[in-house]
Amino acid sequence: MSSYQDLLAQKAALEKQAQELDKALADARRAERAGVIAQIKNLMNEHQLTVEDLAAKPGKASSAGTAGRKVAPKYRNTATGETWTGRGLQPKWVQAAVAAGKKLEDFAI
Repeated sequence: MSSYQDLLAQKAALEKQAQELDKALADARRAERAGVIAQIKNLMNEHQLTVEDLAAKPGKASSAGTAGRKVAPKYRNTATGETWTGRGLQPKWVQAAVAAGKKLEDFAI
């Protein structure tokens, strides 16, 4: 059986090894990251990409020009003249009419 002093010495040695291992891990991670960053930069140069290209969402470029545009109404309440584009939640007048048995097509413009 080991004495208390022996166990404390072992603990100190293990803690020193753990610190050295942590430093070695950090160094290895830094070196690996540097290699990956260099590889990414080479690929970006090869394909003439910019950081902005990486931030852009694929397939969204064409819809960006239409964002915020007004949409023509598709449905009209003949009694009040209210309109609805057919997008988003149904207005209360549409909900009430559908609940009363009418079809959405009855209000099509």
